[in-house]
Amino acid sequence: MKHERPRIELSGQPLSFAEMVRIGSGKVALSASATGMARVEIARGIVEDAIKAGMPVYGATTGVGAMKDVEWSPEDLDAFSLGLVRAHHFGTGTPFSCSVVRNAMAIRINTALTGQVGCTPELVNAYMRMLAVDIIPVVRRTGSIGCADIGLMGQIGAVLTGVGEAVYRGKRMQAADAFAAAGMKPFTMAPRDSLASLSVNAVSFAAAADATRNAAASIRVLLASGMMASGALGASRDPWLSVRHVGTSREALIGSWLCNASDAWQWPIKTHVQDPLSLRMVAQVFGAVIENLLTTGHKILAATGRSDDNPVVVEGRVMTSGGSLPLDVTILLESAALCMAHAARNAFNRCVLLGNGQRRDLPVNLVPPGRIATGFGPIIKLAGEIFSRVLSMSNPVSAQSLVVAAGLEDEAAFLPLVIERFERQMRALMRLAALEALLSAQAVDILGDKPKGVGGMLYDVVRKHADFYTVDRPLSAEVEAIEEELGSGAFMSKLIEEVPIASFDDFFALGSLERIEQRLTQEPVAI
Repeated sequence: MKHERPRIELSGQPLSFAEMVRIGSGKVALSASATGMARVEIARGIVEDAIKAGMPVYGATTGVGAMKDVEWSPEDLDAFSLGLVRAHHFGTGTPFSCSVVRNAMAIRINTALTGQVGCTPELVNAYMRMLAVDIIPVVRRTGSIGCADIGLMGQIGAVLTGVGEAVYRGKRMQAADAFAAAGMKPFTMAPRDSLASLSVNAVSFAAAADATRNAAASIRVLLASGMMASGALGASRDPWLSVRHVGTSREALIGSWLCNASDAWQWPIKTHVQDPLSLRMVAQVFGAVIENLLTTGHKILAATGRSDDNPVVVEGRVMTSGGSLPLDVTILLESAALCMAHAARNAFNRCVLLGNGQRRDLPVNLVPPGRIATGFGPIIKLAGEIFSRVLSMSNPVSAQSLVVAAGLEDEAAFLPLVIERFERQMRALMRLAALEALLSAQAVDILGDKPKGVGGMLYDVVRKHADFYTVDRPLSAEVEAIEEELGSGAFMSKLIEEVPIASFDDFFALGSLERIEQRLTQEPVAI
């Protein structure tokens, strides 16, 4: 018997991270709510009435950008609509993942269901059919200044008309071949449909959601490696206990997690009065980071349920709009990038403390007594390089000047560039966590500690890929293997099961797809 795929109904309301993970996986079927489709039909009627009355409608009966004053005759509209979407297939570079593109298409559908877009119901259905058969346009990621993803969304819209490239059943091919293989025909754009397929930030919002969720996972792992390093260095738990009484709510949350995660490993305290700040202020650093990530995440989700088109249909009229500038999401994401630099510095400082030795009488470079080796001294430079890399990508770019389209378009957010730099930060942070865990495992073995709980989980991952260091050897592949496992959904699920941060883990739907599905069937997701 063929099992029906789980379903998600789009209604115009903001999506959740759990929904986007499931949509991105391609393992759920989508439907559009009846009320949402009714709103689409009403808005479309308003657009058609305006066109029949001879009113110029931007991007439907007129050109766009510098050609906004050019009006097309009714006989020209079919050719213009087809040409408009194809002219905006100009993205280049590495493609986004299929999961991001699936979510971008779902966001475009969802925001159309608000009834504020004015596209045809047929356009919504065409997007739905593409997702149903899993024809996923190849969207090259360089092509948007962050003021409507025209060069990115254009690649989706062009595929809908039968040109460009798509992935179908795991194979990249020409769009026309994908349609033929799926038994579908290309879509004919009606007036307004072309611009509705272009002038939105759906790809950026989908990519921002993916990057922010990955950032949440990286921070969870880095927090765990920070706790492990604290144990190896014999840090006092008092700052983690005290912050629950005197810190912000997020700092108290992290302090509680640190106490719970370290409860099974009662390491000897080697603190005289107080520890270095990188140990004492873990809760303050990570509390600020998760506060920012939660705020950013909420802002991104809100964007998945509002129209950022131009024009829009409101109050029974077709109106021009400035909503295509996603500055609210961009600025928060830029502040998240700064938070990542603080988290990286915090971890780097602990790596230096581990490499320097002295605390708990650890040897310099973590070379076991009696061994002839250079040890972990050189690899501290890698930790420094990673920190510098994360820091270099924290400078804001959204306010830089840009003028295009004959001076008519002089605002931009550069959201795709901000996202790309944020993604690179995440990859660097996970490598830094792997390095901190590797150093910590060496230290606890020298000391004869037996870490339990979260510390034991990290220790087991390290020792699965890297033996106790007694003789100098290459470390590159070992660090990468540790990084890969720490970044897996399976490890994240185990970490959450061991000591959760429920309000954070569930909001971002962290862990494997199987865990997410299980949580959805067991109890409501806390956000």
